[in-house]
Amino acid sequence: MHKRLLNLLCGTLVLSAGLWAADPLVGTWKLNLEKSKFGSRPAPKSTTVTWTAQDGGMFHYTAKGVGPDGQPTLVEFTCKFDGKECKITGSPLADMVSLTRPDPQHLDATGKKDGKVSVTSKGSISKDGKTQTAVWTGSDASGKPQTWTTVSDKQ
Repeated sequence: MHKRLLNLLCGTLVLSAGLWAADPLVGTWKLNLEKSKFGSRPAPKSTTVTWTAQDGGMFHYTAKGVGPDGQPTLVEFTCKFDGKECKITGSPLADMVSLTRPDPQHLDATGKKDGKVSVTSKGSISKDGKTQTAVWTGSDASGKPQTWTTVSDKQ
């Protein structure tokens, strides 16, 4: 009887440890347009972001949606959170991106277009893991600085 109870307890602890170690970023996030603030920047009609963990500390990012003009959008990259540049496809703002992650609840991104920094983002995930907020800094088409905030809900 004691052996069965001990096995059950050990199995529960192993399962719980795996759940505690789950990365809060990984999963699907849907843009909450009502909570996001785009300022003078045209807001997309929708965006769904999926982060997938891969071997070797790599993360794959896919953002699918509908742009302000009603056209489908698709932005993708695979990168580590090591500050090194990676190729990004489908983004009008950047052709390269570098990522850092001070801790599991925060992430920073720097996008470059033609070798020059074009956009930065500082993101945070709520303690309950249900909301991701990112503050973006970039420029509009005329080069005027802009800041906007996106809020996404975990699906």
